[in-house]
Amino acid sequence: MSRDIKELKTKANMIRRDILEMIYNIRSGHLGGSFSMVELLTALYFDEMHYDPENPKAPERDRFVLSKGHTAPALYAALANAGFFPKEKLLTSFRRIDCMLQGHPDMKKTPGVEMTSGSLGIGLSAAGGMVLACRLRGLKSRVYCMIGDGELNEGQIWEAAATAAHYRLDNLTALIDVNGLQNDAETKKVKNMLDIRKKWEAFGWNTTEIDGHDFDAIFSALDAARACKGRPTAVIAHTVKGKGVSFMENVVAFHGKTPTEDEYRDGMKELKAAGL
Repeated sequence: MSRDIKELKTKANMIRRDILEMIYNIRSGHLGGSFSMVELLTALYFDEMHYDPENPKAPERDRFVLSKGHTAPALYAALANAGFFPKEKLLTSFRRIDCMLQGHPDMKKTPGVEMTSGSLGIGLSAAGGMVLACRLRGLKSRVYCMIGDGELNEGQIWEAAATAAHYRLDNLTALIDVNGLQNDAETKKVKNMLDIRKKWEAFGWNTTEIDGHDFDAIFSALDAARACKGRPTAVIAHTVKGKGVSFMENVVAFHGKTPTEDEYRDGMKELKAAGL
């Protein structure tokens, strides 16, 4: 399959600019973890997944579950750029009362959102259930679930991992955003999960480990996931929190920090320069 990597990089840059714009505009939101998963989301929504923004509930669609729901800005920016709703909604509706783009995804408010999330640890269970439901209906839809590495502290993730392997849910792919930081510290200091890949392998999953900002590596992993039969796939994606803006990268404060006016201006300048 021929893919336009240059175009995908341009799209990823635009999504990061949209994220920065919407968070600065409302002075609220989670920036660091939104930036770290942009290439993964871009690969899914602008190449890999089958969906119709004009018919977001079509039964045969592929599905994306954002288990780490606080990074909703990245999902909203991807959905808007994919045509699920007008892009101006990013600035008029994000984190506003009674509007369609809540601080965490709400499947009853936002076209394209498959699951209401926010409480960490629950997304993989729902994603596995979606795969089972599709199997019962004779649908070949694939389901992708984005999980944060800090979220791996949650026991429900591992219950869901065991269940998915038991039922041989080979249409399920978990994308683990391993940026090494969570709310207030390095993940290894909060709870050291040691070798993440070996854990998923021990639970019976097909696993691969990649640079989560490298489109070629991402597509290689997604292609391998599609080819794997009888086992779900976990993609261990090593990323940089705050990726794309130099002074935000690997800075734990930008987990949920609102950029100042100067930081917004300088960050947008960097992103625009990178998008040329």
